[in-house]
Amino acid sequence: MKDIVFYLGLSCLLTHELDGMTNHEWRVLPLVRMLSDSTGEFVFVVGHIPLFAGIIALVASTVERTRRLSRIGLSAFLAVHGVGHALSMGDPSYEFSTVLSNALIFGGAAFGALFLMLEWLETRELSKN
Repeated sequence: MKDIVFYLGLSCLLTHELDGMTNHEWRVLPLVRMLSDSTGEFVFVVGHIPLFAGIIALVASTVERTRRLSRIGLSAFLAVHGVGHALSMGDPSYEFSTVLSNALIFGGAAFGALFLMLEWLETRELSKN
């Protein structure tokens, strides 16, 4: 079950980034927002290539410790990412207002938090034995 929760959170994040294109997410990101719209879009899209490659490599690592810590880190990011979006809602450039956008953002945050809880419970259980 924990793996399913993780993959659902990761899927929400990846799909949110697709949705980020239609909602001009680069317009609210620090540093990138200072670029022209066409340059910001380019940096946003191309920047996701190494980002996604790194994330996928880490969370699918054959080294169990690397895989576990990466999944914990990404799940924590999902939770914090949701908070970041909640805080950005007042920004005039923030366009994530649809049910779908919010389901992806806050669904990912919920899956991230649930994964962390399941990880904690599993670690706690193992330490009892």
